[in-house]
Amino acid sequence: MAGKGDFLFGLHSVIEAIRSGKEIEKILIKKGLKGELFDELMQELESADIVTQYVPMERLNRVTRKNHQGVVAFVSAVTYQNLEDVLIGIFEDAKIPLVLVLDGITDIRNMGAIARTAECAGVNMIIIPEKGGAPINADAVKTSAGALHNIPVCRVKNLFKSVEYLKNSGLNIVAATEKADDDYTSVDYTGPTAIIMGAEDKGVSAQISKICDTGAKIPILGTISSLNVSVAAGVLLYEAVKQRQN
Repeated sequence: MAGKGDFLFGLHSVIEAIRSGKEIEKILIKKGLKGELFDELMQELESADIVTQYVPMERLNRVTRKNHQGVVAFVSAVTYQNLEDVLIGIFEDAKIPLVLVLDGITDIRNMGAIARTAECAGVNMIIIPEKGGAPINADAVKTSAGALHNIPVCRVKNLFKSVEYLKNSGLNIVAATEKADDDYTSVDYTGPTAIIMGAEDKGVSAQISKICDTGAKIPILGTISSLNVSVAAGVLLYEAVKQRQN
């Protein structure tokens, strides 16, 4: 079966997509699906490490009314890169890393807006979790004005270990949080830096917060308790730009 937009459907198409190494966000499979092709798909998924959900037929039909054969795969709109390779490349190019880590950003448009600002601010890499984050699809790319095609995006299995790797590589880990003692303008972004933006409802996760070197607080003078996360990311990133240009 043919693919359409950000997804592929049909057992043959999905199996071939996995074998060809296509970036797949997740696969929906009809509950109770059986057969030789299904078994073949399961064999491919054993080593592919792709998020898989078993869902009612109605869920699949909402994605497409065509003959999906009980399987729909959502394809990433970008090619993810390896975190270690990208970071080594930044250092080899004699650049001072400015990395953006997105911890629990689930809104696709926020993802796109953040990426657009990050690209304009010269961010070297965006890191997102494999699970618990917004998928990078056509809507995200459109909202980013194409920035997601111009900036390396690394999708990692364990965000905590990835942040720990950045810290051990010499980056200053800065968490955007209203609980911080330091105003965002008092934080030093001139050296190798990773800025962590958390979900609007929960903020940066407690586990990651514990290994951050410092927090950065944006003053809120009105009655609303917080900024939109994409706006907050812009505020911190352009403070980094200002400091690095001085």
